Amino acid sequence: MNREPVDEAESTRFRITEIRVKLTDDPRNKLKAYCSVTIDHAFVVRDLKIIDGSKGPFVAMPSRKLADHCPRCHHKNHLRAGYCNQCGGRLDPDRAPRDERGRSQLHADLAHPINSATRIELHKAVVQAYAVEIEAAQRAGAHYQPKNFDDLDALSDMVDDEYIEELERRQEERERRRRTTGAARSSETGGGGTLSSGAASD
Repeated sequence: MNREPVDEAESTRFRITEIRVKLTDDPRNKLKAYCSVTIDHAFVVRDLKIIDGSKGPFVAMPSRKLADHCPRCHHKNHLRAGYCNQCGGRLDPDRAPRDERGRSQLHADLAHPINSATRIELHKAVVQAYAVEIEAAQRAGAHYQPKNFDDLDALSDMVDDEYIEELERRQEERERRRRTTGAARSSETGGGGTLSSGAASD
């Protein structure tokens, strides 16, 4: 499917309505904070990381570890693994794909801006919120209370019960059809075997 050209100015018309920054405990750690970004009071992206880079704070998107399959037993292993977690076979240490700079690609973003204008806007907003949180922590001293993300998980008031019931009904219907199809195939196979057996006895 071909993507239509995107106007950079148009693409940044999303509203960041809340940013929460949770500072890490160890000041020596390169990972300085975690944060969540809420868009239009409706959609939240969590686990963005603020990392102390050589040119200042760097915002890393939430990501997952990339994996591949062992050539011997086909068990899935992270690309950093030197040996298979299932069969113990040695794995090629240079098997990870590389980017245009020759760096190993060990993670894949789960969510990220798809154009530079949005990335810059998001980066500025997160870094600014990080600076505000640092100032708040310094002012509060020992009384500083880190941000909490727990309420972002409270979805019970927003979940559409009828929608969930419909999804469950469809799943049960799929399972019923699968069982019916499986039973029919099993019956056909068994019938064929009986016929063959009868023909042999004749």
